[in-house]
Amino acid sequence: MQSFWNTLIRALENGQSACLVSLLSSSGSTPRGAGTMMAVLPDGSAAGTIGGGNVEYQSQLLAAEVLRTGQDALRQYRFVQGGERSLGMVCGGDVSVQLQYIPAGDAAALAVFHALAEACARGQNAWLVRRLEGGRVVSMVGGGAQALSSLPRELLSARPVLTDEENGWFSVPVSQGGLVHIFGAGHVSRALAAALHPLDFHCAVYDDRAEFADPAFFPTAERVSLCSFEKLDADIAPEDYVVVMTRGHQADYEVLTQTLRSGARYLGCIGSRPKLALCRERLLAAGFTAEEYAAVHAPIGLAIGAQTPEEIAVAVAAELIAVRAGVQPPRSA
Repeated sequence: MQSFWNTLIRALENGQSACLVSLLSSSGSTPRGAGTMMAVLPDGSAAGTIGGGNVEYQSQLLAAEVLRTGQDALRQYRFVQGGERSLGMVCGGDVSVQLQYIPAGDAAALAVFHALAEACARGQNAWLVRRLEGGRVVSMVGGGAQALSSLPRELLSARPVLTDEENGWFSVPVSQGGLVHIFGAGHVSRALAAALHPLDFHCAVYDDRAEFADPAFFPTAERVSLCSFEKLDADIAPEDYVVVMTRGHQADYEVLTQTLRSGARYLGCIGSRPKLALCRERLLAAGFTAEEYAAVHAPIGLAIGAQTPEEIAVAVAAELIAVRAGVQPPRSA
């Protein structure tokens, strides 16, 4: 999302107006869900997507009209064949699309977009909150929970919140905090850090081997640390993710003993089933409970038959996406 806000910022600062297209609500089968956004510029170029296809095409046509008139618009589309508001499609869903006109150089809008871009860059929780009247945006604020503390608490949710599409609040979480702590800096970890970067995950990597704990191997990571696995130098918060991919069984065990009760929203450990069964036995013998170990995603990642480091990275990234979205990911078979 950082590049999305930067595109809007550049356009507005360079004397262009913009149309911010947002899916207010969706039901049934639709390409994208509520909260999805796209920015359309006067030259017809666009940043982001609301799902492609006919709904995006029709929205781009309407965005051109919004840019011409300077007036917001609200439209409902149906993914059915025939009938009013039909897109001639057979998906069977409905979407409401709000199109917000933002004039060139709008100082208030630029302040909001700068705050959101900075939050995305830092991996912090942030929301874009707009007030709608008659389907038009009459006020807009953005930033972290502290900056938005005067707003109703229920608006600062991990999912989009729409109180009323004609006259109400519309809140979109544009950045979710949570650092991915990757323990182990081998080939799979390198592939995972690279795969997570375009997905707006921020990573910290740890290893006890100087030749592996090299920032050159992890150009997109927040930090790369040389540390002892027997005494971790990692401050793990409840919104964080823990990925255990060390060089061997003993190191995995040492990391798990220090992270199993960290309260992290996700804890996964790579390895074969025999290795993980042995690790579980050792942890239970050390005083951890079966319920505590049951929270560990092991084997790590979705069961897609992954073999190569790059494939395993995709499987793990998919599992982290599911957790971030509040979807219970299926455990590996």
